[in-house]
Amino acid sequence: MMKLKEFFIPFTGLKLGKHEFEYQVDNTFFESFEYQEFNAASISTTAILEKMNNMMELDIESNGTVNVDCDLTGEPFDQAVNAKLHLVIKFGEEYNDENDEILIIPHGEYQINIAQYIYEMLVLSVPQKRVHPGVLDGTLKSEILEKLEELQPKENKEQTKGTDPRWDDLKKLLTDK
Repeated sequence: MMKLKEFFIPFTGLKLGKHEFEYQVDNTFFESFEYQEFNAASISTTAILEKMNNMMELDIESNGTVNVDCDLTGEPFDQAVNAKLHLVIKFGEEYNDENDEILIIPHGEYQINIAQYIYEMLVLSVPQKRVHPGVLDGTLKSEILEKLEELQPKENKEQTKGTDPRWDDLKKLLTDK
């Protein structure tokens, strides 16, 4: 993974208060993390860093789309991505990112790289099961969907009317004691 220089926020030169940073995230961002699940990405990300005397708060918000393949049909589609992350940054003796919501950085640090946080937030905001919207509303016409429908088990009309005739003889055994 490369460090992605544009995602470094040098906080030592900033005044107390809120500071806004804008980023455009595309597929090269995910490729730098060797993540290849997305065909394409177009996400705008805003990071608001609130600097205080003894700590900082970072709010990251992303909106956009990623192009992924449908798990059922293999057809590519644009999946909407909306994600938020709140991070408290404190100063301590050594670097510690074990807590998801609190980051502790050494006292001598002068900048923070938020690329890893943006990456994790975006990857986790995409659903695990990716289903094309056309599959859900029935508008997608695909060879794979037709084949799945063809291979789907047919309902047995006898089973829906009453009992299965194969079990009727066995049920007689229970009642013929």
